[in-house]
Amino acid sequence: MKLIATVIALALAAPAAAQTVSPALQAALSAPNRTDAEKARDAIRKPAELLAFAGVKPGDKVADFIMGGGYFTKILAGVVGPNGRVYAYQPAEFIGFRAAYGEEQDKAVAGLANVTPLRPSLASFSFAEPLDAIVTVQNYHDLHLKMAPPGFAGVVAKKLFDSLKPGGTLLVVDHVANADPELKAPDTLHRIDPAAARKEIEGAGFVFDGSLDILRRTDDPHTTNVFDPSIRGKTDQFVHRYRKPK
Repeated sequence: MKLIATVIALALAAPAAAQTVSPALQAALSAPNRTDAEKARDAIRKPAELLAFAGVKPGDKVADFIMGGGYFTKILAGVVGPNGRVYAYQPAEFIGFRAAYGEEQDKAVAGLANVTPLRPSLASFSFAEPLDAIVTVQNYHDLHLKMAPPGFAGVVAKKLFDSLKPGGTLLVVDHVANADPELKAPDTLHRIDPAAARKEIEGAGFVFDGSLDILRRTDDPHTTNVFDPSIRGKTDQFVHRYRKPK
């Protein structure tokens, strides 16, 4: 009986072991440049599990693609360390729509010697070197807003593919929409159908390499705009990892 109990205990412990946080990631989460408000969001946003899943490590060259307020930029900077580089990309289109995005980018990267801020347009962005990983969180759907011409998101996905080293990783986290093969939900709900997103990203050359369910919520009907107070911060989200073939 003791042997059986031990086997069961080990089996139950295995998933937790797979999400072990590296010392570099733990140090990044505890860094003094992160505000108390940012640290308080960790319990909901799960940055340790997400970046462990993406495989980001010291010395890596990574991009925080459509960085928003820089929540992940700061963490990535801590993980890659002084021998790594983070490209914190804020689209010019976003700053033109809301000037505070530029101010938030400036604030997020202040004092981070291993972070390069970028703000060209979505049609013209590039990185100074091949990347090990690209992380985009709650923003892939923005490539389908009405400002974008048909097929634009696929073009951007191909640019992300070309920006990675062979074997490099793309981590996509976004709000779940119901089945939407024509991708209409992004512009109205700021959500995207995971299957449609996957098809588009694979069409750029990426190979799907797994998913995590840590941000899934069964109480989200997927029919409400993510900024609605009734659902904001409580949306069902998918986590996809893609690879650029070697």
